[in-house]
Amino acid sequence: MNFRTKNRKPLELSLTPMIDVVFLLLIFFMVTTTFSKESMIKIQLPQADGVERSQEKQLILTIDQAGLYFLDGKAVGDKSTEKLTIALDGVINKQRPLLINADARAPIQSAISVLDIASKKGFKNITFATQKD
Repeated sequence: MNFRTKNRKPLELSLTPMIDVVFLLLIFFMVTTTFSKESMIKIQLPQADGVERSQEKQLILTIDQAGLYFLDGKAVGDKSTEKLTIALDGVINKQRPLLINADARAPIQSAISVLDIASKKGFKNITFATQKD
């Protein structure tokens, strides 16, 4: 009988294959990931479940089905953006929230024009009026 202990080399764990796999996974996820561009304009759709706000201090801009603009119930003029620009220039307090009350069948270009002009004129708090289902 041979009871001698054999001298064994200590086990070495090589981390190189694991690091290679991690880098390959990292490259795979970087290549396959799609980045969506977030819109700068945050809007609410015409129908939503939300909290009602008081309309006392808000500046209400209404867009009817034909795309005509009304500022606090008064007609701005025709569909031109120049008249809307002049009307929004006449607003003294730009810190008031601007509530866009657009008809669901109104042209979307009308609402986009309002958002564009209002942001250029210094309005910071712009929201859309919605109704519950």
